[in-house]
Amino acid sequence: MRYIALILLLSTLFSAYSQDKEKLVRRGNKQYKEGKYKEAEINYLKALEKYPQYYKGLFNVGDAYYKQKNYEEATKIFEGLSLQNTDKKSKAQAYHNLGNSLLQSKKYEESIDAYKNALRNNPSDVDTKYNLAYAQKRLIQQQQNQCDNNKDKQDQQDKQDKQDQNKDQENKDQEQQQEQQKEQEKQEKEQQQQKQQEMTKEDAERMLEAMKNEEKNILDKLKKKQKAVRVKIEKDW
Repeated sequence: MRYIALILLLSTLFSAYSQDKEKLVRRGNKQYKEGKYKEAEINYLKALEKYPQYYKGLFNVGDAYYKQKNYEEATKIFEGLSLQNTDKKSKAQAYHNLGNSLLQSKKYEESIDAYKNALRNNPSDVDTKYNLAYAQKRLIQQQQNQCDNNKDKQDQQDKQDKQDQNKDQENKDQEQQQEQQKEQEKQEKEQQQQKQQEMTKEDAERMLEAMKNEEKNILDKLKKKQKAVRVKIEKDW
């Protein structure tokens, strides 16, 4: 009897929890339709607090995230749902919404894979086919833009490299001019010093020559003087 009573109690509690989570989800669905996505998210999360694996609650909160442009959280939700062991229709819906979330995040290659998985589970889904074609087109545009950007970056790099080369050449030319100027100044200084030394030597030679001439003049004067003065010496007897 106790065992039966326990089963009845658990069944009652489970039924109450089930009705409660369904009620929260229905409330969230009403708010979702009214465009109150944040309020809907809150009710979906409340339902998931009591029943974390509730598929409908998870799917709907993923939609609420998506509507609020919270694509990162939406991606996590739908990616998890796509891995669950469910029927093909549910898997197709999860992959479709996963593709949409990735598409909005501009992860085009990943979104293409998600749409392809959705079509594997539901090949006749027209919306998925359309979104797949759109994602493929955006991927081509993205790759083209990347090529153009890379080309622009390369052109800018080439231009910068050329400017750097010109600047380096200018610096080298300037350094060379400075070296030449220093060498020229050095040569001029050496020439000036050499001239000064030559002038000093010439001055010394002129002074020596002047001294010789002066000495000669003095000697000549002395000789003339000696000739002019004659002393007569008489012998005493």
